[in-house]
Order: sequence, then C-alpha cells, then structure tokens
Amino acid sequence: MASQAMKITLERIALFQFTPAHCAQARAMLGWSVQELSRESSVSVEAIQRFEARQEVRDVTRLALAYRLEAEGLVFFPGFAPGRGMNVKGSTPNPVGRADFAMVE
Repeated sequence: MASQAMKITLERIALFQFTPAHCAQARAMLGWSVQELSRESSVSVEAIQRFEARQEVRDVTRLALAYRLEAEGLVFFPGFAPGRGMNVKGSTPNPVGRADFAMVE
C-alpha cells in the first residue's frame, strides 16, 4: 500500500495534468454532454461548467472528473489534447477513499 506522502504526490500530479480544456476535450472525444459526465462522475453540472470556465472547484471534484475520464481510457498531459491510453487505467487515484470525498461538488 502506498504511503500517505505518495498518495498526496500522485494527487498533485493528477491535478497539475488535468486542465479545464482537457475536461471539455475529453467530453467531446467521448461524445458526452455535461449532463452525461455529471451522471458518470457524480459531479454536479454546475461544478463541471465552472471548471470548464476556468473557475475554482475543489480538488476532490477535479480528481473525480479526471478519474472518471481516465476510466474511459483517456490520458492527460499538460499542453496536449487528451489521448487514448494503451491498456492504461490512468494515473489519478480513485477519490472515493479521500476524507473530503463527501464534498464533491
């Protein structure tokens, strides 16, 4: 099991890599509306719209979005459009175990 410091480091990397532009691009790649991503990620439509408009959302909300989109085989790197991973589960840790998961917007 990874140490707490390692978990925090992985979350910080995921938060840095996953941008508002990635979220919108990933939805387009999957053919998902904001409503569909909301249903799939348990993140509110309003929070997704705020994030894609480059407004503040909680870290746990961003992690929930990244985790769900990575579960569809997408990968995110700064400065590049999302890509399809080759047998990659994604680098974003599942946010469900976080103490602040109940705060997903």
